[in-house]
Amino acid sequence: MREFIIRHDRTIHRLLEILPGFFSWNIILFPYWGIFVIPTTVAYFILLFDVYWFYQSFQIALSSTVSHLRIQASMRYDWLRDLKTFPDWEKVHHVIIIPTYEEPLYILMRTLKSLADQTMPKDQITIVLATEKKESKEERSKKAAALEEKFGKTFANFFITVHELIPGEVAGKSSNERYAAIWVKKKLVDKMKMDINYLVVTSCDADTTFHLKYFPCLSFKFLDDPERYNRFWQAPVMYYNNIWELPAITRVPNTLGSIWNMSQLSRRDRLINMSTYSLSFELLDSIGYWDPDKIPEDWGIFFKAYYKKLGKLEVEPIYLPLHVDAAQSTSLLKTLRAQYRTYKRWAWGASDDSWIIKNYFLVPGVPFWDKTMRLLWALKSHFLWPVNWFVITLGLTVPALLNPDFGRTALGYTIPKLSSFVLTIVLVFLVIILIFDNIYKPKRPEHFPRWRAILMPLEFFLMPIAGFFFSALPGLDAHTRLMLGKYIEYKVTELSI
Repeated sequence: MREFIIRHDRTIHRLLEILPGFFSWNIILFPYWGIFVIPTTVAYFILLFDVYWFYQSFQIALSSTVSHLRIQASMRYDWLRDLKTFPDWEKVHHVIIIPTYEEPLYILMRTLKSLADQTMPKDQITIVLATEKKESKEERSKKAAALEEKFGKTFANFFITVHELIPGEVAGKSSNERYAAIWVKKKLVDKMKMDINYLVVTSCDADTTFHLKYFPCLSFKFLDDPERYNRFWQAPVMYYNNIWELPAITRVPNTLGSIWNMSQLSRRDRLINMSTYSLSFELLDSIGYWDPDKIPEDWGIFFKAYYKKLGKLEVEPIYLPLHVDAAQSTSLLKTLRAQYRTYKRWAWGASDDSWIIKNYFLVPGVPFWDKTMRLLWALKSHFLWPVNWFVITLGLTVPALLNPDFGRTALGYTIPKLSSFVLTIVLVFLVIILIFDNIYKPKRPEHFPRWRAILMPLEFFLMPIAGFFFSALPGLDAHTRLMLGKYIEYKVTELSI
């Protein structure tokens, strides 16, 4: 198998790129032709999928509850006090890489302020503002100067890098971070002779606001773990910075996404770093940094490290919330478009699957069970992305309308009622999501009417509409483009100014 894949690499890679879209379209269309040919099979398929959805919902409710309890405990804990029990705690140095391209100044100011507010000593923090040369030089220089003036003396170092795209690179976070990380290694390790074994890198989205105990907690976990050079660290990413400013139709998916991210922390068998995360500089350097020709960089760097380390790699949770911005623009229509593009970019993570599958067979020495479960989780996450909405929302209703004869049978009459019963029970778990949402999102701003805040739970009636436009459709769009070889370009999430 290994020799066959190597010999036909390009052909196999292309076939594997087709696979997500092929799977999605076939599963989505199956009930509509199957209802005429094998209606009984279709009916049981829909019912089993509903039961699976019930199991998933129950699991999310349970794991998010566990995560919530641990987050509350972690927020109260004095991490800095325990960190100081290590004799070498002052050697730990954090390198925070902030890739930025056309983000408004106030967004970057807010991110750096959250870093300046850390209880961690600031002389153990280096900021790397990773800019792009293709951004207007005037705007880039203006923002960099304002940030350096305000925060330049706050931290041990405040570096500004300017990345210029070269042949073989794809515009985006991955290529920019790679350039910045290699540059800062030469600066800190080669010139300033800092010990790379005590350097911790944080890949920081430009709109991230950190909990004030994030870096003391991260430092403690780094020193306390004998396998620290085989670890990523991930906190729950919550789209809450601007949650009160969003229209209801996009507030719903961002709320659900926030609680989903929180729920994954307590599932270490499934936890993969995303968005803003940390790892040792030694690990990053040993695996060759981020790949400059990829758009989705987070799962890409995880699986690159996973295979390089022969499976001896884990993502450790940090039970402290990270808040980021949801997609937002200057008008409702532009916000909807920005939200759609964001979800399409995330769904483009399916482009990593071909590489992940090939390395499953090509890299020897990785424990079979662990790599199999990792692969299945990645494929399930990507392949079912566009499928879930069609099967859950439309279910057997539309196919039964196409074949009314089946709808009049005992099975055709019973299955839709069973499915409806199962999905109604699932709604009970929504109450848990609403409770956690109320706990973790920022307090209601004064300009937001109290009566609207009281009625906000009713916004979840928009879930079917939001699910179609901001999950199923962008997911199907990404899969279809990948299947047809029409590759997308990285587009920065548009933010209101």
